[in-house]
Amino acid sequence: QLNPKRLLIILALGLIVLVSVTGGALADRLFGIRPLDQLFPRTDDLEKVETNKILHEENLVIDVVDRVSPSVVTVSIQKPSRRVLEFSPFGGFQQRIQGGKPQDIGTGFIVSAEGLIVTNKHVVSDTAASYKVITKDNKEYDVRQISRDPSNDIAVLKIDVPIGGLTPAELGDSSNLKVGQFAIAIGTALGEFRNTVTTGVISGLGRGIQAGNAYEGYVEQLDNIIQTDAAINPGNSGGPLLNSSGQVIGVNVAVAQGAQNIGFSIPVNVVKNSLAQFKTEGRFPGKPFLGVQYQMIDQQTSIISQVPQGAYIVDVVAASPAEKAGIKSDDIIVKFDSRELKNEDDGLAGLISKKKVGDSVSLEIWRDGKTVNLQVTLTEGSQ
Repeated sequence: QLNPKRLLIILALGLIVLVSVTGGALADRLFGIRPLDQLFPRTDDLEKVETNKILHEENLVIDVVDRVSPSVVTVSIQKPSRRVLEFSPFGGFQQRIQGGKPQDIGTGFIVSAEGLIVTNKHVVSDTAASYKVITKDNKEYDVRQISRDPSNDIAVLKIDVPIGGLTPAELGDSSNLKVGQFAIAIGTALGEFRNTVTTGVISGLGRGIQAGNAYEGYVEQLDNIIQTDAAINPGNSGGPLLNSSGQVIGVNVAVAQGAQNIGFSIPVNVVKNSLAQFKTEGRFPGKPFLGVQYQMIDQQTSIISQVPQGAYIVDVVAASPAEKAGIKSDDIIVKFDSRELKNEDDGLAGLISKKKVGDSVSLEIWRDGKTVNLQVTLTEGSQ
């Protein structure tokens, strides 16, 4: 026999459960309120969440492309025409016209409404050729001036346009990028497919690569590069890498040969620094110049010859910073700004390239078995 008090408790609990179930059902039917769904989502709700996520991503990419595409241009080259002889087994030697026709070779993006466009230096490396840029709406502009940054694979193109005739892209900040961050690339893929859009993520930071082609006479060591799996193809060079806000975070520069979906971009902060110099002086400053011919002494040669590792000076350029500082032939530069000179660190040229024109550098010299300390100020060399 149940205790009357216990019976009242059971009845009260039953009433609470009944009210809760009935109230929840009424709230669901009348007002669409599903309090338990926050803890136990229904299958159809999970599908809706996934669909909404995909739609959000799609809309984000579409919005960025709509806003930024008018700021992205195709770079076209036209080389002087010339006659060349070619041998055919069917007709012997035949003349053929080479060059003379415009060809899409790269990408760029507008950084100023007054007609400044950023691209890669290697895209416009042929000084004998003429160049044009083509906007998304197929308007063509002759490139009037090309300024090449000797320290980075960056060039600034100048075209003549009416004031306000161009829409510049917004430059972001590459100092706080994260691996896994969403990335969008726009460019003229393969020099054929204009305004191609690819998406991916930032897959690595702080990479060091060599850009260019030794057979074309151009190779440059680039450091602190952004790696992305957004598809970068030949022809994308010079185009923007964008974040989800549509800001430029990098300049697409190269692809990894023999790999899939490994592309590289120059951080936009490097571009902003170069642009600041360009806008101040109207040109890029030349390369820092020391003025020596040298040969690196590796560890094995150092041991055999009983001399320190470093840069062995073969000759000193007359009236150069090196001559003015007192560097002589047969000297060995052992340290450059307190850093030991070793062949595996790209040698003396690699350390000079990281300096700026006007920088004062301390050198430790090995001369006839004695240590000599010199101070040299780097001047501007030719570009």
